[in-house]
Amino acid sequence: MQKDIVSEALMSRILDRIANEILERYEDTKDLCLVGIKTRGVHIAKRLQDKIEKFSGIKLPLGELDITLYRDDLTTVAADPQMKAANIGFDINGKNIVIVDDVLYTGRTVRCALDAIMDCGRPRKVELMVLVDRGHREIPVMADYIGKTVVTADDDIIHVHIKEHDGDDRIVHNIGGQRK
Repeated sequence: MQKDIVSEALMSRILDRIANEILERYEDTKDLCLVGIKTRGVHIAKRLQDKIEKFSGIKLPLGELDITLYRDDLTTVAADPQMKAANIGFDINGKNIVIVDDVLYTGRTVRCALDAIMDCGRPRKVELMVLVDRGHREIPVMADYIGKTVVTADDDIIHVHIKEHDGDDRIVHNIGGQRK
């Protein structure tokens, strides 16, 4: 069974809320940067950057992180994975980094992102923002900013649709693992 759990309008309000939470936490944004995990995390981070600029007038640096090289399941992900070195696009030393991703599940993607970030430098602080936290952690990872917490079974799938990548904005809960 497939169930839409977040609409386009709700996704926009969620990002408004998170942008304001970040601005409340960081009165001084001069060392604050957003880093999106490819692919959907980059689009979400760009939207967050735009919302923060709209609310504060400040355009935060935005980086992209490809974690392919850091995955512990490379052979199960693709027959011919494309290996790329981590390159965020700016100096992260001494910066406050907010990693942005679509779904937090086992925590393995975040672990990979942390490894990649540490290979790029030594930030002052690293936080995590996710649109959906679905539980079932295998690694002790917790998000600092959460759009929506969804109770799921282990075989369920949460799929975040992002207009720039999927053609529409919504979040779908596929109960029992069916995918559309």
